[in-house]
Amino acid sequence: MGRPEAPTPTPTLPAGLEGPPGLLLRVVHDRRVAFLLVGGLNTVIGALWFLLFDHLIGARWGGHGHYPALVLTYVAAILCAFVLYRRLVFRVHGHVLRDLARFSTVYVSAFAVNIVLLGLLVDGLGWRPFPSQCLITFVTTVFSWVGHHRFSFRRPGVRSVDGEARGAASDAGDPIIHDHQRG
Repeated sequence: MGRPEAPTPTPTLPAGLEGPPGLLLRVVHDRRVAFLLVGGLNTVIGALWFLLFDHLIGARWGGHGHYPALVLTYVAAILCAFVLYRRLVFRVHGHVLRDLARFSTVYVSAFAVNIVLLGLLVDGLGWRPFPSQCLITFVTTVFSWVGHHRFSFRRPGVRSVDGEARGAASDAGDPIIHDHQRG
């Protein structure tokens, strides 16, 4: 016969992650996949920003216009990504400035890695700026995933029904939990 199984507790979403899922989460149902899709979209948007800014100022600054182009790209990409992740993946509410500061910290750190690698590849190895930036994007994507997953939209101090500490970062990979599933 055996013992009856105890009901499995349904994880709760952290404060600020409540409400109906956005369009992307209604279709995808998994924040990990949504994160990668939005990240892919933002990568394309960032590449387009870089192409635009490099075209506009790339030949200036003694042939080193790809550096200011990269700075402008990061500013535009950070703002685009923040809105996309906040609305389509993490569904957080409130703490906009704190979230933007944390989000920007992750991106500025990725930017530092990016600028060093861009210098090594373009000035050190003689590669063209756009292919160099495409390769570097892979490195900064991994870096950004870890940072946003564990830091940017985290809501510390929230516990699930089983007592495990949770934040937006730990729930980012969980499938979407709809209100009718919370019990």
